[in-house]
Amino acid sequence: MIAILKIWLLGAAMKKTTVVIDEDLLEEAVAAIGAQTKKEAIEAGLKSLIDRHNREAFRRELGTFDMDLTMDELEQLRNAG
Repeated sequence: MIAILKIWLLGAAMKKTTVVIDEDLLEEAVAAIGAQTKKEAIEAGLKSLIDRHNREAFRRELGTFDMDLTMDELEQLRNAG
């Protein structure tokens, strides 16, 4: 089943958007995260997608480098903060 979802958003950076979404997929997302509304599930999904993209972009930007640390020294650095 397909649902036509109208999202009413208020404010300068918000607007009304109509999209066609697979209703079963949307209900599965709502149940998976325990969302109270479809809007909450959609926003959580969008935020998750953006976070994942940003993490991947950061990893690419950071690249790889050699560290002259033992595993014990690395563990001490992790626990120091």
